[in-house]
Amino acid sequence: MIERQIIAQKMKEKQVEEFIFAHLNKASYSHTELQRTPLGEKIIIYTSRPGMVVGRRGSNIQDLTILLKKKFNMENPQIEVSEIPNPSLNANSVAKRIVSSFERFGPKRFKSVGYKVLDDIIHSGALGAEIVISGRGVPSTRAKSWRFSAGYLKKSGDISQNFTNYGFAVANLRSGSIGIKVKILRKEVRLPDQVFLKEDLTPKVEPIAEAEQIKEIEKEIAKEVKKPKAAKKIQEKKPVKEVKKEKSPEIKNEV
Repeated sequence: MIERQIIAQKMKEKQVEEFIFAHLNKASYSHTELQRTPLGEKIIIYTSRPGMVVGRRGSNIQDLTILLKKKFNMENPQIEVSEIPNPSLNANSVAKRIVSSFERFGPKRFKSVGYKVLDDIIHSGALGAEIVISGRGVPSTRAKSWRFSAGYLKKSGDISQNFTNYGFAVANLRSGSIGIKVKILRKEVRLPDQVFLKEDLTPKVEPIAEAEQIKEIEKEIAKEVKKPKAAKKIQEKKPVKEVKKEKSPEIKNEV
């Protein structure tokens, strides 16, 4: 029973996200987060252009609130718009940007679009990135895949699973559907094989004194060494009393 409720909730979140994506600007939209609060359901829309999502005097938000109430039977949906600081480092935003370009100009220029987006990701500070465009029209009428990659990107392990940003989007064109997969490894991720040296461990060498200063120091040391020896000599010398010798009386022999 609990498993069914969890699955139903996740399916509803996915349907809400697809519905919002269909009614907003696809180039600036990234993803949607659905939260339950005591006042109602809170919907957070992440985008690189909040002004285009909100609309003039909040008209887009008001229309979207009415549509969500009717289609998904939400009592009090609270829509909040959050801005993405750097859309080139968000995989979902990059994938939606490529989809918007294909829907406007077609997939014929997919190489220039892929390399341009990849260059923007690397210049934004990412360690590595990978874009895979697959579908009909890439580059011929048959369905094929084309891969664009740059920098350093982990393919397996903890870094790949927990620290790599994944994004996926689908462009539905007349010729067929084209899928876009994006992987981005950000700069702030610390890799396990990276080694950092601390600057404090480097020895600090003091400047050597000049020759004149050394001579003055040696003279002062020599004076301090001589002083205690002179004091000892003074203590050893004692005053000697002079003893007067008395002359013995001369005895005359009288004959």
